[in-house]
Amino acid sequence: MFGLFKTKSIEILAPVSGEVIALEDVNDAVFAQKIVGDGVAIVPSGELFVAPFDGKLTKLFPTLHAYSMQHSSGVEVIVHIGIDTIELAGDGFEAIATEGSMLKIGDPIIRANLKKIQALGKDIETPIVISNMAKYTKLMKRDGSIEISQTLMEVK
Repeated sequence: MFGLFKTKSIEILAPVSGEVIALEDVNDAVFAQKIVGDGVAIVPSGELFVAPFDGKLTKLFPTLHAYSMQHSSGVEVIVHIGIDTIELAGDGFEAIATEGSMLKIGDPIIRANLKKIQALGKDIETPIVISNMAKYTKLMKRDGSIEISQTLMEVK
């Protein structure tokens, strides 16, 4: 009987290794003002971007600069690789997974050539946001250095 009314939390794991920064500090007003959703950003040190939980790859943008996934609980996460990287029209990005796929934690989705993206004048800060945060009551966020597939956020 105990825990009957306890709200279960959903873990969102880091889709890439790097340094976690506050979403408010991202160099893009749409993300910094949490218009798309709440979350954090990672300045990536790795080039492989993976599934942050078991779920469906609901959107893989044609320009490969972003993807979204949905957890079985309904949590929706958007991973946006870099700032204004849509303008690169896919240059510097390689798709590994396909839209609509059911993925497991750590399954590779996109490989990004970070040096090339930076050489093309784009910031590599990567917002990771919960796009349907209004459905949830609490979001716990991690900061500091993080390795791929370590706990990044928990949502209740």
